[in-house]
Amino acid sequence: MKGVIILKEFKALEVSVRGNDIETAMKILKKKLQKDGVFQRLKEKRYFEKPGDKKRRKIRENKRRLKK
Repeated sequence: MKGVIILKEFKALEVSVRGNDIETAMKILKKKLQKDGVFQRLKEKRYFEKPGDKKRRKIRENKRRLKK
């Protein structure tokens, strides 16, 4: 199919609200989104990044990850 984009990276996240405690449910949802990397992807997609800059950033991130 031409022109159809399938996003495989998105998963369904579910948070149950117990006892009308929305604040706790929002906190849990935010932690899940943070762990999944949604906020990071939104930040990266905000502006266009040149391919060379993207490659350098990926290398820098991998070096940082290896240090841990």
